[in-house]
Parts: sequence; structure tokens; C-alpha cells
Amino acid sequence: MEITQQDVEKVAQLARLAVTSAEKDTFAKQLSQILTHVDKLNQCDTTGVEPTATVMGQVNVFREDVIRPSLPSGKALANAPECEAGGFVVPKILEER
Repeated sequence: MEITQQDVEKVAQLARLAVTSAEKDTFAKQLSQILTHVDKLNQCDTTGVEPTATVMGQVNVFREDVIRPSLPSGKALANAPECEAGGFVVPKILEER
């Protein structure tokens, strides 16, 4: 599948990324190569092959989600420089693009 510079521009715009014309050309070539490779993989016969998330056979290693007593909010906020409505007050960080 051939990716054009216009396709790259559209994706970059949707992702709010600024790309140069040289990058558009490079990304178009790279994405075309990736899609060509994926197309080759799609041609492989995978009948009888079960989908896997990992080839190592690992299982979920997370602990059980059990409710336990926690630090009271008053104690957690005791050393906070500023708190309001039971939470930390932090400076607002907004950037204009």
C-alpha cells in the first residue's frame, strides 16, 4: 500500500504534530514499507494458530485488588503547602500551541 505525503500531513494534523516536507517524504516511505510488510504477514496461513498476547506464556502478575485501610486524608495533607476540598492544590500548567 502506498502512503502519500498528503496522508502523512493528515495524520500529522490529527496528531497535532509539525512535520517538515523532508519528514513527510521519509514518513511516507517508512509507513508504506510497514504496510507492505503487514500485507505480507496477512497472506500467511494462520489456520489453527491461537492468538497470543505473549510468546512466553506469562500470566497476569498483578496482585488481587483488595481494599485495605489507607492513610487518612487529613494526615496525608498535613504537610501540603496548600490544600482545598480534601486535595492538594497545584499550579495550573497550560500551554498555548
